[in-house]
Parts: sequence; C-alpha cells; structure tokens
Amino acid sequence: MELIMTNSLRNIAFALVTLIWITKPAFAQEQMLPVPTVTIYPGDMIRETMLRERSFPPNYRARSAVADSSAALIGKTARRTLLPGEAIPFNAVDDARLVTRGVPTQVVFQEAGLTITTMGSPLQSGGLGEQIRVRNMDTGRIILGTVRADGKVRIGD
Repeated sequence: MELIMTNSLRNIAFALVTLIWITKPAFAQEQMLPVPTVTIYPGDMIRETMLRERSFPPNYRARSAVADSSAALIGKTARRTLLPGEAIPFNAVDDARLVTRGVPTQVVFQEAGLTITTMGSPLQSGGLGEQIRVRNMDTGRIILGTVRADGKVRIGD
C-alpha cells in the first residue's frame, strides 16, 4: 500500500510539474505595448511623457495592427483621439506634417551656387522628405518639391 501511494504521489507531482512547465511560457509571452497616459487628441504630437508600457495577455487581439514600441510613436501625430490605457493602432497615427495644405511656405531652388526663393501655397500637407505639389504664388504654376526639415519646399535636383 505504501509503494502504491508513493507512485501515486510521484504521478501527481509529475503532473503538477508538467502543468506548470506547460503554462509558464504563456505567462512569459505577455505583450508589453505602449499606451497613452493621457487623452491624446487629433493633431497632437506624441511625446515620450504621454506614453507608458502596459501588459496585455498573450491571447490579446487588437482590432487592427498596434504599435509595439514607444519609439515607433514618438514624434508622430495622432489622427484620431487616443484614450489612456488603450493600445495604439498604426492607422491612428501619422508622421508629423512640416508643411500644411494652404499655409504659405517658402520654396527654394538651389543649383551650382545659385539660390532662388519664392513663396508657394502647398496643395497638400507633407512630412519630411515627401514630395508635394505647391502653387507658385507669383506665377500661379504648380510645381513639385520635397519637404525639408526646416519646413521649406525644395525644388530641382
């Protein structure tokens, strides 16, 4: 009888160890995702102080693809209201816009030491490195240019 109980206890202990070993990876797979600490409104630029990491269960399925790191969000602009504690979908943020449609900006042409500047009215908003259409305010012609880091639009090579 004592031998049977020992084997029985061994089987129970083995079953418990197996159960713990199988379920332990599920706990280790919890997802840490960035979430807002405050309500972020459309047009607000996302700063590091507005985000924190939050744990989500391993079987968490967002309605859409969500950002998995704060670095992917910092400096971007919210396209819609982002609520505190909720995962942030990629389609809810956009690159920061340096040039805004309809707001006059400086257009620069540079080539071989020659620099020509004029004012233009962007026909579309644009972020760093994007090509946008701009209406030359002096001639009315539409030109294609690249948005620079300083908010100006560069045309030419």
